[in-house]
Amino acid sequence: MKADIIEIFSSVQGEGKFAGARQIFLRLAGCNLNCAYCDTAFAAAKFCDAAINGKKLPNPVDATDTAAIINAANAKTPCHSLSFTGGEPLLHTDFIKNLAEQTDIKIMLETNGTLPGKLRQIIDVADIVSMDIKLPSATGQNLWAQHGEFISIAKSKDLYFKVVIAADTPDAEFFAAADLIADYGGKNALLYLQPATPLREIAAPNMKKMFALQDYALQAGIDARILPQVHRFLNVP
Repeated sequence: MKADIIEIFSSVQGEGKFAGARQIFLRLAGCNLNCAYCDTAFAAAKFCDAAINGKKLPNPVDATDTAAIINAANAKTPCHSLSFTGGEPLLHTDFIKNLAEQTDIKIMLETNGTLPGKLRQIIDVADIVSMDIKLPSATGQNLWAQHGEFISIAKSKDLYFKVVIAADTPDAEFFAAADLIADYGGKNALLYLQPATPLREIAAPNMKKMFALQDYALQAGIDARILPQVHRFLNVP
């Protein structure tokens, strides 16, 4: 089983529930969305940058070879988990499942939460699901139905949510996201409001806006927390 991998590296998680935890990151190529605030190059390249062992691997990379690299790195520096990220990692479910079966490290999916059918194929090997709620203003699409079905599958795991907030994010879109989380994820669902990192025409929100949105989510019974991209402050990948 093979897949196009952009990079494999070890760093600290910079977002959400496990911010600060040491992880191995495997960034897979490709995405089914084109978010306005995206700061990641996810096109497939000729080689995978395996910074974790200082090598360049020809794409597509074999799952067994990748598992060996990850197991060796984790034996040297024990990590909290292996994060499959992208792009959108669920475009590569067969590869992830095959690799996960060859390692004992916890599996985390960092996903845009729009491919419930793909998640269903792989949910048995996932331990943690970090799910973005993608607002229409960021994607140009209404994805509420896909998100709802996705949550229904993912909530059997260690699930938490993230919503990126820009200066011009419509409050009503965030309110709809919070309502969706409360309806499908249940009370006390864990939600991170992430201020957008300034990029191109994207501007960061002020804290007055962030507090107002957090207030709404808290009143809906959601464990809503404000957290920026910590790895940007640490100047690490």
